[in-house]
Amino acid sequence: MTQLAQAALWSLVALPTAAGTLLATSRRAERTAAPVSLAVAAATVVLSVVVAVNRPAVAVPFMAGVDFALTVDGLAATLAPMLSVVILLVLAAAAGEIRRSQARFHGLMLLFAASAALTVTAATLPTLLFGWEIMGAASYALIGFWWRDEDRVSAGLTAFVTTRSADVGLYVAAGAALAGGAGLALADLPHSSPGWRHVIAAGILAAALGKAAQLPVSFWLSRAMAGPSPVSALLHSAAMVAMGGYLLLRVQPLLSATWWAAPLTMWAGGLTALLLGAVAVAQRDIKQLLAASTAAQLGFVVMAAAAGTVAGGAAQLVAHAATKALLFLAAGAWLTALGTTQLAGLHGVVGRWRPVGWSATVGALALAGIAPLSLWATKDAVLAQVLEQSPWLYAVGLAASALSAAYAGKLLVVIWRPVPSGRRADVSRKQVEAGTVTVLQQAPLVILAVGAACAGLLALPPVGAVLARAVGQPGEFHAPLVELAVSAALALAVLLLVARHPAPEPRWALRWLGLEAAVRVLIVRPTLRCAEALARFDDQVLDRGVEIASAGTLRLAGRAGHADDRWLDRAVEWIAAAARRLGQLARRPQTGQLHQYYLQAVVVLLVAVVVLVVWG
Repeated sequence: MTQLAQAALWSLVALPTAAGTLLATSRRAERTAAPVSLAVAAATVVLSVVVAVNRPAVAVPFMAGVDFALTVDGLAATLAPMLSVVILLVLAAAAGEIRRSQARFHGLMLLFAASAALTVTAATLPTLLFGWEIMGAASYALIGFWWRDEDRVSAGLTAFVTTRSADVGLYVAAGAALAGGAGLALADLPHSSPGWRHVIAAGILAAALGKAAQLPVSFWLSRAMAGPSPVSALLHSAAMVAMGGYLLLRVQPLLSATWWAAPLTMWAGGLTALLLGAVAVAQRDIKQLLAASTAAQLGFVVMAAAAGTVAGGAAQLVAHAATKALLFLAAGAWLTALGTTQLAGLHGVVGRWRPVGWSATVGALALAGIAPLSLWATKDAVLAQVLEQSPWLYAVGLAASALSAAYAGKLLVVIWRPVPSGRRADVSRKQVEAGTVTVLQQAPLVILAVGAACAGLLALPPVGAVLARAVGQPGEFHAPLVELAVSAALALAVLLLVARHPAPEPRWALRWLGLEAAVRVLIVRPTLRCAEALARFDDQVLDRGVEIASAGTLRLAGRAGHADDRWLDRAVEWIAAAARRLGQLARRPQTGQLHQYYLQAVVVLLVAVVVLVVWG
């Protein structure tokens, strides 16, 4: 059984990798792409359940002293099945929405799924880096999937460059881990030498917060909404963004081992939950609203990691994955049918496609924190632990929860309230001309709605205690009844208030706090100006210096050639002529006559005698 479980763990990564590579590079798989991807996704669901139950660990040598290792502990066993199920449901919905370039789309989605599975099961930094890098590259290709649209490609590039800049932290952490002597196993990072431990924590924190779209780099998530809706549903629910929060949960002992990392992480998550909640309230596009709420909800996961409640963070991840995948797929269905994601064009849309509308309603109520739906219990489980660390931060989290109810209520009001009388004719005409929402697009929403409603059981007894033991935190795991009641009452009050009076839209938050503009002013423009200055220096100084040196070399070579022709060649010719004349003179005595040789010998002898007599 152990060998079977180990084979299942390798297959969990290898199967979608192989199938995704074949589909993405094939030109003849358009008709079979969707069935093949669905079959592979269904197989990964089975494999994820097998590894979650058996919890195998596998490793192969990678480099000296470091293995390429995968392991399934309690945390991975909780998230791997959730990831596989969401991938299957998103691919099913995509089969009804994506009609062109299906092979490339499903291939890239499977490659992304494989990288996410590798990230979840990674036991060493090299393994994590493999998954992290492939996930980033696949996300770039998926966000800019419609590559003929320059804006979409630019959006993918923005997301890729932003997250890649943060990803440098993982390489810094890997180098510091080697220098610190603890090795590259994730479980050993807290045992590194004290100085290097801080560097490791800083590097991982930068990479994780960047991937989770936390402040101050949250803006990339807004640009990522240019991708197809199924891409948004996967990348920003159970994978990609969620992997940033997952990494912090995975290295929670490292955060606790430093005096600064946990408080900084907690405040980063809390401020993101609060400020991005305000951004979500200000949005007028459903995908932008959901994107901002994604960063806000991941802020609670970040706070959970810093507060030491891995079980609470895991429960929040699962509940958020079901809820947000549901809402993004609903937005995609409405976009397919109505051609818009603007909230103004979605008035009364619940009555048009009831399975979509009712499922989205469940998701929005869960997002609002309405009891007894999922995010009500999971957020409070996190905030209960935060309260033990900082009452101020608990207040920030409670305010963020109120904003969750506000932006979810805004969405509910739009999709349920009839069209305003002044726009009724225009909207009615658009809905008459609307397209269809296929069964493949509707069925996954119903399943996800069940998950959005019931995932909160992970934060309530007795399931919460089981989850806490599974992730290595035994003991009761749930929020006190008073806090649960306060949170439920607050969410309901805010929801009713928004239903009667539209939530105000803070203009300062409409453009995502001006984060992208600030980055352009503070980082992009100075970098481009520096590059332009260096280019001018290269053109005007370095290139000119090379040209001057080459011109001088050519002139020197010309003069050397002239000297060679005029002096050296003549000297060589003169020496050759002299040698030739000497040779001619030397040949004259060589007659072959014996008596002449005797005469020459006599002459030489006489010359020698004269020399001896004269100089003797």
